[in-house]
Amino acid sequence: MRRNEWSTRLIAASILAVLGHLIPAGSAMAQPVDELKAGQDLVEVNCGQCHAVGMADASPHQAAPPFRKLSDSFPMDALEEAFSDGRIYSGHPDMPEFIATPDQVDAIIAYIASLQG
Repeated sequence: MRRNEWSTRLIAASILAVLGHLIPAGSAMAQPVDELKAGQDLVEVNCGQCHAVGMADASPHQAAPPFRKLSDSFPMDALEEAFSDGRIYSGHPDMPEFIATPDQVDAIIAYIASLQG
């Protein structure tokens, strides 16, 4: 192997080693997609019977607001505080109480925020 070719390979290997330490497997770069998918799955199962949980669907329950329009009447930055105890509920008698872990609450909030126009 020639010296230039060896130097080029050594530099490339060094760059890959540094990047490997800066961007570990399962890094934050992949996390938002995973978090959004987890949030979507949670709201489809726990909320989709009444609320529209996608970008264009209609709410099955006439009084349940579509999640994509929540920011029209509720500040999104207040969701985290509202769900901080892990309980997701409203004063509406038809809405069941849903208890979520902190990670689930984060995923739900991230997904709902992603729907806002």
